[in-house]
Amino acid sequence: MQYAHIVESATVANLRDLGGIDLPGGARVTPGIAFRSGQLDRFDASGDPLFTALGIRTVIDLRTEAERSARPDRVPGGAHLLVADVLADASGSGATAALASAMADPGTANLLLGNGGAERALVEDYRAFVTSPSARQAYKQLITALAHRGGGPVLFHCTAGKDRTGWGAALVLLLLGADVQTVQAEYLAVNPAVRAEFAPLTDAFVAAGGDPAIAEAVFSVRPAYLAAAIETMTEYWGDVDSYARAGLGLKDETLDSLRERLTS
Repeated sequence: MQYAHIVESATVANLRDLGGIDLPGGARVTPGIAFRSGQLDRFDASGDPLFTALGIRTVIDLRTEAERSARPDRVPGGAHLLVADVLADASGSGATAALASAMADPGTANLLLGNGGAERALVEDYRAFVTSPSARQAYKQLITALAHRGGGPVLFHCTAGKDRTGWGAALVLLLLGADVQTVQAEYLAVNPAVRAEFAPLTDAFVAAGGDPAIAEAVFSVRPAYLAAAIETMTEYWGDVDSYARAGLGLKDETLDSLRERLTS
């Protein structure tokens, strides 16, 4: 099974190139165009020549206004920043936008997110990724940017690069024709990087009496999360192409351009 190619970066966490992932008929995702990552608040051009060499021309920030204000992106020179706030509407549980704050108060977290509450909250958010107006507008922006001929490499990210970013990557792969097994494998492959990035926070949470099961549910991706999004999409729209057209409002020429640009 082919996963997104891990790109070593000194200042950008969980950086991956979707290029190289297998598609039906012997095709693959074209390298060097679609990148995913965590937030860019620590990016340092002088100290990260490998990231700079990617030539990113568009950065799509899927985070909320509060997240952006607390840790603003440092955008590579020459790149255009596009804000596409998935959670701008009051839909879902909001858990994906409150990773750090959920861990700051172990007692409250145990009360509100224990006994499977954390996983249920993430599942609710994933359903909102598909149905809420702000999420549909955000993912329309993502697909449109990736489909733009001559637009150069695109990087999309949220905070950890696992949930909002993970559904974005899954949606792109599904539109390119990847099967669900391939999509799930790529989606789950970020777990080691996410756990490593947030290990100090989760260790402190558990040491202060936080339930380890909550930390695991919040700082990981799980098959049930992705399945909730796919099932919701299927329930409301039938298949990914219908979702792209009717749910996201994308035109056929945009979808054709996406496939031409990202398939080799």
